[in-house]
Amino acid sequence: MDEQTGSIEDLTGLESPTDEELARSLPGDFRSMYADLDGVRLHYVAGGEGEPLVLLPGWPQTWWEFRKIMPELARRYRVIAVDLRGMGGSSRPEGGYDKKSMAADIRALVHHLGYQSVNLAGHDIGAMVAFSFAVNHPEAVRKLALLDVMHPGESKYSMPLLRRPGTGVSMWWWGFNQAQGLPEKLIAGRMRHVVDWLFENSLYDQASVSPRDRAIFARAYDTPEQIRATNGWYRAFPQDIEDMATYGKLTVPLLGIASPVSHHEFEQVLPSLAPDVRVVKLYKTLHWLPEEQPEPVIRLLSEFFV
Repeated sequence: MDEQTGSIEDLTGLESPTDEELARSLPGDFRSMYADLDGVRLHYVAGGEGEPLVLLPGWPQTWWEFRKIMPELARRYRVIAVDLRGMGGSSRPEGGYDKKSMAADIRALVHHLGYQSVNLAGHDIGAMVAFSFAVNHPEAVRKLALLDVMHPGESKYSMPLLRRPGTGVSMWWWGFNQAQGLPEKLIAGRMRHVVDWLFENSLYDQASVSPRDRAIFARAYDTPEQIRATNGWYRAFPQDIEDMATYGKLTVPLLGIASPVSHHEFEQVLPSLAPDVRVVKLYKTLHWLPEEQPEPVIRLLSEFFV
C-alpha cells in the first residue's frame, strides 16, 4: 500500500489538497491508501476501529462526498471509503464498468484487507455497485444500505427525456454520459461548470457543498481519460439492466435512505428485492444525502449496522 504525496493545482490555479492531505484533515486517523488487485488499482481512505463499514460514492464525486459522516462513523466502525474503478485515485482501465465487474473489484478489496464480510453502504453509482456486490457475493455482506439510488432495471428504458414543468430536472447526464467520445471533447478542462450546474440545481442548501469541495470533485473528472472512464459507468447500463433481470432476491437486511425525489420508488421497489427491508425518507435534501443531511445519515447507519 502506498500513500499519495504532493499537491496539484485546482481549476483556479490555487494549490489543491491531495487525497492524503484530505484524509489527514478528518478526525479519526484516516489514511489514503491503495490496493493493487486483479487488473485494477483501487484508492481508498480508511480510519477508525471496529467492524468494517465500506462506503461507495457516486458521480460526479469521490470518496470525499462522505467527509461529513466518516469521522463520527469511525467512532464505531473501521470506515473504508473507496474510489470506484475509474474514479479519483483509482485506475481507469478500458473496460469493466458494468456494476457486476465493479462489485467484483470491491469484493477483491475486501479480501485484500483481510475481511470475510463487511457492512456496505453506497450512494448514487456507488449504490448500484453496492447492490450488485450484495446480490452476487451475499456471503461477504452483513447488511446493505442504499442511499437515494437503486440498481438499473428495465424501467430505466422508460425514463422520460423531457419532464413536464415543475416535475423535476430532466436527467440529461444519463444520455450525455453514454455518448461515445463526445463528453471527453466537450467538458475536458471544464468539469467545474458541470459540477456547479448539478449542485446549483439539486442542492436544497447551497452551503452544503462548498466551492472548495466542488473544486476537489471537478479535479477528479477533468481530463479526457477521467471523463472516458467515469462515462463507462453509464455506457454499461444496458449490461447492468440485463444482469438485473437475472438476479434473485437479496438475502441480507436492506436499508433504503431516500430523498423526497426517490422515496416513492424506494417504497415501491425495495420490498420486492429483499425479505428484510426498511425505507426511510429524509427531508431538506434532493439527492446529496451525506452532505445535506449528515446527522440523520449517521444516525440511521449507526442504528442499522449493529
